[in-house]
Amino acid sequence: MAVKIRLRRMGQKKSPFYRIIVADSRSPRDGRFIEEIGTYDPNTDPSTYKVNEEAARKWLANGAQPTEIVSRIFKSVGITK
Repeated sequence: MAVKIRLRRMGQKKSPFYRIIVADSRSPRDGRFIEEIGTYDPNTDPSTYKVNEEAARKWLANGAQPTEIVSRIFKSVGITK
């Protein structure tokens, strides 16, 4: 099973809010997920995000692959592989 760390879209139309989740790569974007590890809000200036660093490091150590945007968020928080 390939596990990805990616964004799940929430919020109203034209006002997106994202949750950072761990999910099977075959599940749909807003579908089934394993664990929620943070949030990301691009509507604020500057963009705000909260990440459970302990959970993120655990999933990265177990082989989960972050998407491009999630890896940028992790880099700004200070989480590396």
